[in-house]
Amino acid sequence: VPPLALAADWSTWFYRALVLLVISCPCALVISTPVSIVSALAAAARKGVLIKGGARLEQLASVRCVAFDKTGTLTKGRLHVPRLVAFSGHTTEEVLRAAAALEGRSEHPIGLAIVRKAALENVTVPAVTGFQAIPGLGAEGIVERREVLVGNRRLLEQRGLQSAEFTASDSEFSTRGWTPIFVAVDGVPIGALAVVDEPREAAAESLQMLRALGIQKIAMLTGDHAAAAGAVAASLGIDDVRADLLPGDKAAAVTQLRAKYGTLAMVGDGVNDAPALATADVGIAMGVAGSAAALETADVALMADELPKVTYAIRLSRATARNIRANIAFSIALKAAFLVMAVSGLATLWMA
Repeated sequence: VPPLALAADWSTWFYRALVLLVISCPCALVISTPVSIVSALAAAARKGVLIKGGARLEQLASVRCVAFDKTGTLTKGRLHVPRLVAFSGHTTEEVLRAAAALEGRSEHPIGLAIVRKAALENVTVPAVTGFQAIPGLGAEGIVERREVLVGNRRLLEQRGLQSAEFTASDSEFSTRGWTPIFVAVDGVPIGALAVVDEPREAAAESLQMLRALGIQKIAMLTGDHAAAAGAVAASLGIDDVRADLLPGDKAAAVTQLRAKYGTLAMVGDGVNDAPALATADVGIAMGVAGSAAALETADVALMADELPKVTYAIRLSRATARNIRANIAFSIALKAAFLVMAVSGLATLWMA
């Protein structure tokens, strides 16, 4: 344009045009994002945090609300049975036999606790047929030609299996912050077991670290009894507790929290958490304790089951986002400067 419009020297402006062409190459601009992301993904993997792609890493940077499952996530997931009650006409051994027979087929921490209790009591566990898990409620099957049902209060209420002893046990266990598990045989409640868990050692500290990062809301979504959930939440300082949730209820709660607070991360470990993990903007699964369904659904897997890794992942994602913005800004600023220098004849090809 300058030679044609202003009769400028062709060789001079042809050289300046070449300089401008080299400066215009978008290498620095294009590389600034993927290099930062790949570096962050590699750094996270070395720390035992597996993030499934750059898009998930970038979403982590904008998280404003974190929702946690309780059992196996905020708690150790190694439950024990502090109390076992048999209803009139039945024995505690009968209750434990029936419960352990069904729970031997379960992957849930509550089931494992019941099976361990049976082993400690040297109770012979019979075989079960027709086993069927009822997500968020319990399980049922045939044990010694009798229909056995093991589950929480909601399950027995749905089946219409209630009694005065059932209500008394539920009230006693709930008052102590224990999770009540009921056993029914052939449509008759025969006993109840109390199951209890303890918070992870680093749980309270991890939640404080999240708040220090500016996380607006920390919630707990659990299928556990409200009293047991409340006891854990009180010890950790969580004010938003949603208990007695089925898997679908957890997903609905995630949707509500997203609408209110914005980008949300869900942390869980079990098959019951899979719908919520899929609904959240970023699903984070506890890798060691996590079920296959949770790991498959989640966007991030914590291979060491350490809650501080959640904070690390968010902090890393924000640092990566800052890095990307700095890279882009530096790239654009440098190109703008060289653009002026190229037109004014101050830049050379080697400088460009």
